[in-house]
Amino acid sequence: MKLTDILSVEQWIELEKDIHKKSGLNPTVYDTHGVSITRTTTWPNRLCPEIKAIPKGQTFICSTAHQNIAGAAQRSRKPVVDSCDAGMLKIVVPIYINDTFVGAAGGCGLLLEGGEVESFYVSKTLGVDEEKITELAQSVPVLSAEKAWSVADFIKERLDFIVNDYLKKG
Repeated sequence: MKLTDILSVEQWIELEKDIHKKSGLNPTVYDTHGVSITRTTTWPNRLCPEIKAIPKGQTFICSTAHQNIAGAAQRSRKPVVDSCDAGMLKIVVPIYINDTFVGAAGGCGLLLEGGEVESFYVSKTLGVDEEKITELAQSVPVLSAEKAWSVADFIKERLDFIVNDYLKKG
């Protein structure tokens, strides 16, 4: 089963837009392999596009964080709110149809209140001057843990509605 069996790509994009509107996160709907099914991006800051533009950033920061956090969400079958190695917030909510894992939805690119961007790590990983990373990190919005969990609950409620609607039609 694929996510596009449940909703069209356009409908998943609408969910992503709602997640962004609610949170400011860069929202993404992922298949079971951790690949975005919509191929859309809504940058929440100026640092994320810099990280994603460099293959090492994509591989060692973004993909690794998604594998770890999405894996935890898949195993627990619950939303996970955590940070990537760059220090930024990542929310992942698993999508199950009965007992079959079909993907995940969530977002990233903000900073949890009290956290900080790991400028040294990002600089070394990307091979970019740390001063530039520190300057770009100033553009990362901050979100409280309470608000992050509220967003995770919002995503879960929307996904529960989508799954239940799909199962009723089934």
